[in-house]
Amino acid sequence: TRKDVYLCEYPNMKIAVIGQSLFGQEVYKELRKDGHVIVGVFTIPDKDGKADPLATEAEKDGVPVFKFPRWRLKGNSIPEVVKQYKAVGAELNVLPFCSQFIPMEIINFPRHGSIIYHPSLLPRHRGASAINWTLIHGDKKGGFTVFWADDGLDTGPILLQRECDVEPDDTVNSIYNRFLFPEGVKGTVEAVRLIEVGKAPRITQPQEGATYEGIQKKENAKIDWNQSAEALHNWIRGNDKVPGAWAEVDGQKLTFYGSTLVDNDTPASGQSLEIPGACRPGLVTKQGLLLFGNDGKMLLVKNLQFEDGKMIPAAQYFRTGDSTAVELTEEEKVFAAEMRVVWKSILSNVPEIEDSTDFFKCGAASMDVVRLVEEVKLRANQLQLQNEDVYMATTFQEFVQMCVRKLRGEDGEDELVVDYVEKNVNNMSIRMPHQLFINGQFTDAEGGNTYQTINPTDGKPICEVSLAQVADVDCAVAAAKAAFEEGEWGKMNPRERGRLMYRLADLMEEHQEELATIEAIDSGAVYTLALKTHVGMSIQTFRYFAGWCDKIQGSTIPINQSRPNRNLTFTRREPVGVCAIVIPWNYPLMMLAWKTAACLAAGNTVVVKPAQVTPLTALKFAELTAKAGFPRGVVNILPGSGSSVGQRLSDHPDVRKLGFTGSTQIGKQIMKSCAVSNVKKVSLELGGKSPLIIFSDCDMDKAVRMGMSSVFFNKGENCIAAGRLFVEESIHDQFVHRVVEEVKKMKIGDPLDRSTDHGPQNHKAHLDKLVQYCETGVKEGARLLYGGKQVDRPGFFFEPAVFTDVQDNMYVAQEESFGPVMIISKFKDSDVDGVLKRANDTEYGLASGVFTRDISKALYVSERLEAGTVFINTYNKTDVAAPFGGFKQSGFGKDLGESTT
Repeated sequence: TRKDVYLCEYPNMKIAVIGQSLFGQEVYKELRKDGHVIVGVFTIPDKDGKADPLATEAEKDGVPVFKFPRWRLKGNSIPEVVKQYKAVGAELNVLPFCSQFIPMEIINFPRHGSIIYHPSLLPRHRGASAINWTLIHGDKKGGFTVFWADDGLDTGPILLQRECDVEPDDTVNSIYNRFLFPEGVKGTVEAVRLIEVGKAPRITQPQEGATYEGIQKKENAKIDWNQSAEALHNWIRGNDKVPGAWAEVDGQKLTFYGSTLVDNDTPASGQSLEIPGACRPGLVTKQGLLLFGNDGKMLLVKNLQFEDGKMIPAAQYFRTGDSTAVELTEEEKVFAAEMRVVWKSILSNVPEIEDSTDFFKCGAASMDVVRLVEEVKLRANQLQLQNEDVYMATTFQEFVQMCVRKLRGEDGEDELVVDYVEKNVNNMSIRMPHQLFINGQFTDAEGGNTYQTINPTDGKPICEVSLAQVADVDCAVAAAKAAFEEGEWGKMNPRERGRLMYRLADLMEEHQEELATIEAIDSGAVYTLALKTHVGMSIQTFRYFAGWCDKIQGSTIPINQSRPNRNLTFTRREPVGVCAIVIPWNYPLMMLAWKTAACLAAGNTVVVKPAQVTPLTALKFAELTAKAGFPRGVVNILPGSGSSVGQRLSDHPDVRKLGFTGSTQIGKQIMKSCAVSNVKKVSLELGGKSPLIIFSDCDMDKAVRMGMSSVFFNKGENCIAAGRLFVEESIHDQFVHRVVEEVKKMKIGDPLDRSTDHGPQNHKAHLDKLVQYCETGVKEGARLLYGGKQVDRPGFFFEPAVFTDVQDNMYVAQEESFGPVMIISKFKDSDVDGVLKRANDTEYGLASGVFTRDISKALYVSERLEAGTVFINTYNKTDVAAPFGGFKQSGFGKDLGESTT
C-alpha cells in the first residue's frame, strides 16, 4: 500500500489575534480548532465593566489577553506596549476586526507579517463604514477581502476575496449576518491555512475602481430628499442601524429605519406627513411611512426614532401619545418581577431598576439587547420578541408593557381589529369575524361586496360575510408570497414554527365549544359531533403536525465516485411557497386543518378558500392564528365563490401548490388550470361511491351499527360514506329489517339539542338534490323502504332514506348522493369474486369496507378492493397519523400522516 503524506510548511503557527467583537471571537475559536497556538489576544479595554467577547473567550481558555487603550501616542509607538507584544513571539498577526491604529512596527514584526479582514471588495470602499457605503452606493455585489497589511489605508496586497449578491432590501445587519460574518470567519481562517501551506498569494490591488469613504457619522447622515426613491432607499438602509439616516420633521430630528422599495401599483393612502425638502408629503399608512422620490416612485420605512432615543413603528407616528398603561394580572406581575431581575443582571452598574430606568442610557449595548431577547425567550417562550422591540421600549415600564401587550396579542402595528358578529346561542355568547382575512388583518372585500350565510336549522341568515373578488385573491397571494420570501416566517427555525402551531392548537381547544357552536349553526353539524370530530380532530391535527416541524429530513445518497474525487450527494425537503387550499362544506374546520396544518409545518404560507356556504369557522380560525402569534401573511382566508376565487387561485402564477376537496368535475377543471398556468403541484380529494361488503359470517350487531354509521354519519355529508352496501343473500333480509328499525329511532332535529342524532342538511340546494336523487331511484325501480323526503318543518331537514333491490345499472347505484341515503344490493352466497367485481365497477376509489369474521377472507377482499382506504369490521375510523386519499377519479395525493402531500 502507498500512503501520501503532505507536510505543511508552517505547521501550528504561533498567532497573535488583534481585534474585538463576536467576529474576532469566532475567528479566534476556529484558529484554535485548526491547531494553531494563540500566543496572545490584543483587544480593547473593558467597557462599563464588561469585557469584549474576544477577551472573554480567550481568558476562559487561559490565553494571555492584553487590553491596551492605545498602541500609539502622538504618532509614535508606545514602547511598553510594543515590548509586551513582542514578548509573545507571534509568527503571524491576524486582525479579524480591529478599531485601533496598529503601528507598522507591530504589523511587520512577525515573520509572516499581518493579515486583515475588510468587509468590502477592495479596492472599492477602503476605509471605515465599508458595508454602509456598499449599500449607499447601491452596489449589486458585495463581499469581503483578506489582505496583507502595509503602511497604507486598506491598500495592501490581496490574499483572498469572496463576493455575494446585494439584495434590494439588504441592510447592514442583514448582509453582515447572511454573508459577511459567517463567510468572513471562514475566509479569514482559510487565508491562514493558505499561509500555513505556503500558498498564500499577494495580488497587488488595482488602482482602477479604487474608492475611499470616511467613517459614516450621524452629522453627515442627513437625508437629501432631492433624489430618486432607490437612492433614498439606499441612503436609509446604508445607515441602518448605525448611524441612522435622519431628517427634520415637525421641528425635531427624526431617524428612519427599515426601508424597502415599494411597487408603484401599491395603493398610496394614509395620513399626510409634511417633510421639509421632500418632493411631496409622506403618508403614514398601516404598513409604515410611505415616502416618495423625485422620480415619483415609492419606498416604505418601517420604524422611526426620536431625538430622545425612543423608537416607534412608523405606522404609529400620529398615535405616539395615545398609548395607555395596561393593568397587569397577577401572572403578568410575576413576569414583570422576573424581567426586573433580568434587567438588573444586565445593568449591573445600576443600583436599582426603577420603572423609569432607561436600558440604553444606563450603558446597554447591542450585545445586551441580544442577551435580553434571549432571556425573555427562556421565561416566556410564546413571546415573539425581536431586537428592534427593545429599541422601541427603552424604559423598564415601557418594556414590560410592550411584552404584556405582545403576550395578549394586542401589540402595536400587529394589533388585530375584529368587527365581530355576536350572538347568544347554545347557552353561550359567540363572537364571529365576518370579513376577509388578508395579511394579518380583517378587511372588507373589494367594492364592499357581501353575501348572507344561512343557518340550515331555520333557513334564516346568520350574518353578512365579505365576498372576495379576484383583486382580493391577488392581495392575499402577494401577502402570502411576501411572508414566505421576505418575512419572519421564512426565516423562522422549524422548532419555532412548531411552537406557534402548538399555541394555535391550545387556543382552538380554549375556544372548542365556541368553534363547535359556530360549526353547528353554519353547517348543520350536530353539536356533539362537531365538538368531538369537526373541532376535536382539527385540534389533534395541528398538534400532530406541530411535532413534525423539526423532523422533516432529507437523506444522503451513495453515488459512484469519479476517482480521485469524492462527492457528497444529499436531498433537502424544502417548502414550495404559497399554497392555495380550497375546502368543502361538509367538514369546514376539519378539512381546513387537514390541509393547512401540513403546509404550515413544512414552512409554506397559505391562502384558504372556505366553501361559500360555510365560511364562519375558517374566519374564527384566522382570528386564532393572529392571537397565536403567526406573522402577517402566513394565513389568509377568502370566503367567495369557486368560479372567481377558486379559479383565480388555480390560475395564479405565484401559487405553487393547490389542495382541493370537492367534486370530480371541479377537480378536473382545477387540474387543467393548474397545468396551463404554471404547472403547480396539485392534490385532489374528489368524489366517491365507496362500497361496503357485508358477508354472512359477520358480527351482525356490529355490521348493523357500523353500517348505519357508514352512511348516516354527519348526515351522510361524508366523503368516505358507504355509497353502496353489498349484503350477502342469506342475511340480506335480516340486515335490511334491522337497519330500517334503527333508522326509525333516529331523532331528527336542532343540531344544538344534545339528544339529536340527525341535523339539517348543509344548504337548500343540497336538500333539493337529495330529494331529486331519491325520486330518481324510485322511478328506476329501486325499493324505497324508508324516508327520502324533506321533513315538514323550517330548515333544510331530510328524512334518512333506505333503498333496497338496487340493480347495478341504476343511477343511485352509480352516482354519489353525498347525503343520508343507504343503497343496499344483495349478492349470492359465497360469491366473493363476483361481489368484488361489482364493488370495483366504479370510477371512484376513495374508501371501502368489509365485514366478516374470516380474517383470510377479509385480507383477500381488502387486497382487491380498489380504494385508498379499506375498513375491516369498522368504518369511518380516521386518525391524524394515518394517510388519507383516493384512487382513480377520487383523486390523488394524501392528507394526514408522515406521507402527506
